[in-house]
Amino acid sequence: METRVFGRTGMKLSVLGFGCGSVGGLMVRGEPNEQERAIARALEVGVNYFDTAVQYGNGESEKNLGRVLKKLKPINAVVGTKVRVAPGDFGRIADAINQSLEGSLGRLGMERVDILHLHNEVTVAGGGEALSVKQVLQDVVPAFDRLRRQGKIRFLGLTAIGDTAALGEAIDARVFDSAQVVYNMLNPSAAGPLPANYPAQDYGRLFDRTKAAGVGVVGIRVLAGGALSGTAERHPTASPPPLPIGSAQSYDADLKRARRLMPLVRDGFAASLAEAAARFAMSHPAMGTILVGMATLGQFDEALDAVLKGPLPKAALDRLASLQRSFAGEAR
Repeated sequence: METRVFGRTGMKLSVLGFGCGSVGGLMVRGEPNEQERAIARALEVGVNYFDTAVQYGNGESEKNLGRVLKKLKPINAVVGTKVRVAPGDFGRIADAINQSLEGSLGRLGMERVDILHLHNEVTVAGGGEALSVKQVLQDVVPAFDRLRRQGKIRFLGLTAIGDTAALGEAIDARVFDSAQVVYNMLNPSAAGPLPANYPAQDYGRLFDRTKAAGVGVVGIRVLAGGALSGTAERHPTASPPPLPIGSAQSYDADLKRARRLMPLVRDGFAASLAEAAARFAMSHPAMGTILVGMATLGQFDEALDAVLKGPLPKAALDRLASLQRSFAGEAR
């Protein structure tokens, strides 16, 4: 398994990470034996980053990951979890973060996690469930930093969803070590400019900012919640189709556009659309590790096979760019 240096942290993370989220659902609703087999397989092939969150099954993902890691006792597993501050706690952000992390550590059975990511959206002005960039820099970061000094976390992270301007300001502040960035074949804007009137959020070449700030990148929504499988079929363990992040306004619209990328398969660049999506996400040099949601061990093996084939070749990326230009001008 290829490893990449993760920003300024010095950690070397496997290019394929193990996503423990609710969309694939293995670590939330899967059978314990299947969870153990999948993690053991991942460790065997060199996967070393495991990504979970309180919100994944209301703590079930953390509990299941902790149980399996305790049994398998890997020596090199890197674990990241997340904290989402509820709007009712915006007046007590530090206390809410401390309480959330203590719960996470208890469920994981750990004294420390490697990365704690902020899970709220970040916007310029805040409001609703989103935190303003001012709140993030003045309240969240000091709380995270105290936890780092206490030895309860190693690195500070954020989930880079929200306003592009606010995300850029947060990363430019050079206080975060990790950013979870939406990057997929339906929305490649973290890497470069979009065609005019493209139906997706423009993340404004966010990779340029992460590189300048020494921030490691975790690729999220690599399969656009499953749409980039090209099929509406979902495994019983998976969640219902999730709301899109950064792309269309509906999952069905994402799925329809994803199917228009099938020439990548017909032209022989990949054996499946999901394979093309995984290999696309790892193609950018800014990417540290990518997360692909899974419902079964078999789906993990499919993601593994894709990553082991390496990044998409330039001819495939050129073909993809041509297909993406056909989306310009369409309603989001």
